[in-house]
Amino acid sequence: MTTARPRIRPHGAPPLIAVAHGSRDPRAAVAVEALLEGVRRARPGLDVRTAYLDHAAPALPQALSGLDEAVVLPLLLTAAYHSRVDIPAALRESAARRPRLRVALGATLGPHPLLVDALERRLAEAGVPLGDPDTAVVLVSAGSSDRRANATVGGVARTWARRRPWWSVTPAYASAAAPTPRDEVVRLTRAGAPRVVVAPYLLAPGLFADRVAGDAREAGAEVVADVLGPAPEIARILLERYDQALHRPEAVATA
Repeated sequence: MTTARPRIRPHGAPPLIAVAHGSRDPRAAVAVEALLEGVRRARPGLDVRTAYLDHAAPALPQALSGLDEAVVLPLLLTAAYHSRVDIPAALRESAARRPRLRVALGATLGPHPLLVDALERRLAEAGVPLGDPDTAVVLVSAGSSDRRANATVGGVARTWARRRPWWSVTPAYASAAAPTPRDEVVRLTRAGAPRVVVAPYLLAPGLFADRVAGDAREAGAEVVADVLGPAPEIARILLERYDQALHRPEAVATA
């Protein structure tokens, strides 16, 4: 069974609660807060709050404390276990404690065309000419045990390859799936790619980002771009997801 889709009252603006994965690395929380500050600047007056699934506070039930309604948005690039299981479970916990709480659950950040814009922004900042036909791009995500999430990353790579005349755009995964960033850089170099660069499909710095950068450079990548972080495109996607959730919230399983 699923709950009926929650109705958010048309007047007023329910708070936006962005739910990030969380990390022991303090740089991750700094990046998340910088991103959400961009959301606040883009829509003055909107109450924008942060919640984390792990390693940092507040947890989602804590972030919802004291609210009558809210829009909850997964600050995640692909739909996988966290968005399909962890966040709905936290919402059910909150609903059990406060039956009058009304929450609209929005979609994950990706896939979305603006994510490619953000990736290109980071490559350009690293000095990579966009669409250079002598450049092979390795799109690196954290990786997931959910094949659907990994397939989504592969789809982003294919879409990006059609958009620009790169030598190639191919996916790699920092964990849970193949190929690894190291293996893909080596493969492309052996295949004759004149230049290999890495575009991290990651929101925040931390363990995965550091591992990706180190492994890719050791394997011969010429450039490793920065993580997406507070790219303005991400803030725009969040606000789009917020507006969509007000009208078409995701249903949350109850049993």
